[in-house]
Amino acid sequence: MGGVEVSVLIPAAGNGKRLGLGPKAFLRVAGRTLLEWALLPFGEAAEVLVALPPGTEPPGAFRATFLEGGRTRQESVARLLEAASLPVVLVHDVARPFVSRSLVHRVWEAARLQGAVAPVLPVPDTLVRPEGAQYGEVVPREDFRLVQTPQGFFTALLREAHAYAGKRGLSATDDAQLVRALGYPVALVEGERTAFKVTYREDLLLAEAVARVWNAWPRPR
Repeated sequence: MGGVEVSVLIPAAGNGKRLGLGPKAFLRVAGRTLLEWALLPFGEAAEVLVALPPGTEPPGAFRATFLEGGRTRQESVARLLEAASLPVVLVHDVARPFVSRSLVHRVWEAARLQGAVAPVLPVPDTLVRPEGAQYGEVVPREDFRLVQTPQGFFTALLREAHAYAGKRGLSATDDAQLVRALGYPVALVEGERTAFKVTYREDLLLAEAVARVWNAWPRPR
């Protein structure tokens, strides 16, 4: 990604309510904060913008611009978009600390050609539709995918999607949903199993284990 003209947007203003350990951005895994881990694969991006919790002192020694985040992830991304100055943006979750440069490049390449892209993975487990507390109908897992970040977009397109959502009161858990609400197609690329999201306390144990071998992980860089 050397010299890539792309704006990286990282909404990191969440309070980590499900973890119950304070803002996720500042949780430490193997000596680094989740924010530090999340920023690593974007070191060669031309612009990096991070939304932090209101009232938070920006951490030092980062090649990034820090802004005050909103009440929700969606509001934080909208604020970061206002500051983005390049034609393509990559939006990444601070809670996904282990993303390879190859995934970042794959998303960026697809985004600059197609305008909207999200990385996905097949569902590995059996899916059922519960009937109360009982095992219900099995749902064909081949029909579903798990969605990850970073997601990539034409900057103007994502701004339009957020404006559209704001006018109509739409909310979404990722930006691809807002782009689809405009009727614009979102391309899919292969994601990575290691790009899991730290959501629950047991995920921190997995993150600690992955961190110990991350630099030696046999993956394309």
